Parts: sequence; structure tokens; C-alpha cells
Amino acid sequence: MALRLAARQTLVGARFSLRTPALHARQFPQFQSSFARAFSTKYLESHEYIKLDSGVGTIGITDFAQSQLGDVVFVDLPEKGDSFEKGEAFGSVESVKAASDVYMPVGGEVVEVNDLLMEQPELVNSSAMSEAWFVKIKVGDESEMDDLLDQAAYEKVCEEEADH
Repeated sequence: MALRLAARQTLVGARFSLRTPALHARQFPQFQSSFARAFSTKYLESHEYIKLDSGVGTIGITDFAQSQLGDVVFVDLPEKGDSFEKGEAFGSVESVKAASDVYMPVGGEVVEVNDLLMEQPELVNSSAMSEAWFVKIKVGDESEMDDLLDQAAYEKVCEEEADH
């Protein structure tokens, strides 16, 4: 009987500890938003994306953007060490159809440039959101991610543009 009671108390304790993280998320929402920022991709209405990992943002254009541009023939990128403010143009993409500026989703300093795009700009068409990233930046203020679009909101923007 004592063994059964001890096992029951252990289960009750385990159940309580499983609920604790949910309780923390409600009591400390600032941790929830920083956790979500750290493991998410965010978007601009102008079709740039940023993937944040440990304070470094990987930035490029979305698959929707490359499909609207057509065959990409040239990508102009900044130098390592350049700094940009949120919303500032940091490069451009040229295709057989058009040329378009590329904008910084958040402010920061460029820590790496995808030099592969200088030799193979067409990679943007085949791998826009993976191999064809443009720059990596050390993000100045991660809270600037909060007002960017999440996946669902970005998909809605794309649907609206496709309808026009």
C-alpha cells in the first residue's frame, strides 16, 4: 500500500512538472517571444526572409520573389563588415525581366556574404531559401524581428499579389 501511494505521489509530481513550462510561458511572455524569434523564419512584404540562429540572421529573397523575377542573371551584394539599418537596401537582384533592390529585414552588420552567387546567380532560382542566401548579419536588436511577418501572414501577402 505504501509503495502504491509513493508511486501515485510520484506521478502527481511528474504531472505537475510537465505543466510547469506552460505556466512559465504565461507568466513570462518575454521568454516565449525570444524563443520563437530564435527558431523561426520571418518575412518582409517586399519578399525578403531572415532566419535567426544565435543572433546571426541569414537573409535572402523568397521563392515567391524569385518566381516573380524570372531567370536571375546578376546579384549585387555588400561587403563583409558593412552595416545597415532595418529597411535599408543592401543589394540588388537582376533578372531577364527586371531589377529589384533587396532590403534589410533588421539592422545589423554583415558577417558573411554568399560569394557563390557572384559566380552562379541562377542558384537563386533553384534554391532561393537555402543555398542561395545573400548575407549573414550579426543582428543589432532582435526585437526588430517582432514586427516582421510570420509564415501564415507572408503566405497571405503572396496570395493577394498572385490574385492581382
